Amino acid sequence: MKNKSNIAASNLFNSRLTSIISISLVLFLIGTTTLIILLTNELSVYVRENLTLSIVLKDNVKPADIQKLQKSLDACPYTNTTEYIDKETAAKELAEELGQDPTDFLGYNPLLGSLEMTLKSDYANNDSIAVIEKSLQKLPEVKEIIYQKDLIDTINTNVRRISVILLGLSALLLLISYALISNTVRLSVYAKRFLIHTMKLVGATGAFIRKPFLMQGAVTGLIAAILAMGLLSGILFVLRTEISQLLSIESMNALLVSFIVMLISGVAITTFATYLSVTRYLRLRIDDMYYI
Repeated sequence: MKNKSNIAASNLFNSRLTSIISISLVLFLIGTTTLIILLTNELSVYVRENLTLSIVLKDNVKPADIQKLQKSLDACPYTNTTEYIDKETAAKELAEELGQDPTDFLGYNPLLGSLEMTLKSDYANNDSIAVIEKSLQKLPEVKEIIYQKDLIDTINTNVRRISVILLGLSALLLLISYALISNTVRLSVYAKRFLIHTMKLVGATGAFIRKPFLMQGAVTGLIAAILAMGLLSGILFVLRTEISQLLSIESMNALLVSFIVMLISGVAITTFATYLSVTRYLRLRIDDMYYI
């Protein structure tokens, strides 16, 4: 008897372990996809906020007027950063790029001072920039505005395209995840279908019968989510040297959100799938249980 009892306990343990591992792998995919989506959004914001508008200033603008203009631009709602580049600095940068100082063969510095301005991500599109450009060109200190229109269009188009693709993949993954977890839970409940029928025969209510199954499902989802979080953390730890630049405060927040998504998904999906499975067997007659 003890031997049979040990075998039954071992089979039950193996079944639960298999369920937990299967669910944790699915939750790992959900968490990884969530993290990629959040990091893609952060990366798109970073790229857009590093697009530069060069506000070329007239040659006769006084330093005091330049400082006043810079402070005025810093106070604008669309401004992310501003940096003043004087004529000498601009000439040095051009000389480094060309490998030759243009003042050597021209005899004078042909460049003008400029304010290099980056915009907040919400304003980094050609429509908003056109409005900003129009208002800046009215300023007496400004000679012209230089920025790459084609690059901005390309970046925004690619960001929208990638976002749509990732959202589509996320929706598909969520459906697949639910199907996999639901099947795993259903197999676990299936082994106890006769126990459910016996409890029903002795007068147990549906809520009473469901309660231990739902609690077990929630615990299984919780343990699977913790394992999935550990797996994702371990992979990020191993890859920390390659992705060190991505591990900013915002990235850690994205990782925290991914953990929360895995935790909620694990508990919610397993509990819901358990509820449906138990309810199904509660409605079946004893004869039907032999043919499913």
